[in-house]
Amino acid sequence: MDQHVYQTYVDILRHELISAMGCTEPIALAYCAAVARQTLGAVPERIEVQASGNIIKNVKSVVVPNTGGRRGIATAAAIGALGGDAGALLEVIAHVSDDAKARLPAYLAQTQISVTPLESDNILDMIVTVHAGESQARVRIANEHTNIVLIEKDGAVLQQKDPAAVEEADLPDYNLLTVQDIYSFATTCDLADVKDILDRQIRQNTAIAEEGLRRDYGANIGKVLLTTGDNTRTRARAWAAAGSDARMNGSELPVVICSGSGNQGLTASLPVIIYARDLNTDEEKLYRALLISNLVTLHCKTGIGRLSAYCGAVSAGAGAGAGIAYLHGGDQSDIAHSIVNALAITSGIVCDGAKSSCAAKIATAVETGIFGYEMYRNGQQFFAGDGLVVEGVENSIANFGRLGRVGMKETDHEIIKMMTEQK
Repeated sequence: MDQHVYQTYVDILRHELISAMGCTEPIALAYCAAVARQTLGAVPERIEVQASGNIIKNVKSVVVPNTGGRRGIATAAAIGALGGDAGALLEVIAHVSDDAKARLPAYLAQTQISVTPLESDNILDMIVTVHAGESQARVRIANEHTNIVLIEKDGAVLQQKDPAAVEEADLPDYNLLTVQDIYSFATTCDLADVKDILDRQIRQNTAIAEEGLRRDYGANIGKVLLTTGDNTRTRARAWAAAGSDARMNGSELPVVICSGSGNQGLTASLPVIIYARDLNTDEEKLYRALLISNLVTLHCKTGIGRLSAYCGAVSAGAGAGAGIAYLHGGDQSDIAHSIVNALAITSGIVCDGAKSSCAAKIATAVETGIFGYEMYRNGQQFFAGDGLVVEGVENSIANFGRLGRVGMKETDHEIIKMMTEQK
């Protein structure tokens, strides 16, 4: 394939498939607070958090790791400011000291932490301002979970860039993603270029799924699924759900994320890993199937954006279905039809924040991804004119992306309003 496209795909994978400990929105908030504390040069005596609606939605109900099971924005900001490693990005609170953990309850009780909505054109946006004595520091993150666009101390701007500006040097060109080129890349690439990324994804995501099946986390969706049957399809759903069970409920194990989301990283990888294991697939074919799944997930999410009212597991479930199709010998046509079939079925699932029920949504999305392939293998498909399905896989993906980004914008506002009104 074209060398520029090839290298762009490698760059996309290296940018996207990174480790994160904990749900990425509270972790981004903790990272923002840790950088603010580092800039201030002291433990904050007061913290002000301004956050866009989607940040508030996704931090509200999820357990923040290393906090003794605590949830919410104040907790995420406090642990980041008190014990976060500002140089560790999305693993900012992965190695919080025992001393910081012990001090957290008193710090939360004694420190004034205010939270206010941030009116912003950016779906992902947050500002953390910290105070100690007469000094203050302010840090802003926008559009991506570790994208710092402003650092100030005592009114002096130390670092600043326009969050709305898209610079070629900042991000690879996601517009180059197509199903045809994804298939070509995945089936022909030199695996030495991506093996380390995929090995980390297999290792970390498998470990947290095992943790979710071994211990009591949230609603234990993974364990419940395993009581319904013992077959590859059920295990694929159960392992993906179990990883989310653990991650949404405080596990301190890292996850390799996809499209800025650990849940999407789990959904895109674990079903493919389970199918490869049960099919006795060799390592090379597993790697190539994971490339298809991850890149299809990213392709489907590109038109939607990092956060929206559209559940990201839907895209990742379609990606998993595409990877599983490849494991069964499917070609580009099989993969394209599997994607469209899956998106046509579950595109209405909404995102109402990160919490225990995400695991059940993941299980549903994985089932639909598998079923999308099973449909096509049995000579069945959805045709242009069936709802949002149009002629050509790229046009259909664009349609579902438009649904998530534009069509569900007001739905997102209403979801956030309903969640913030809850007592």
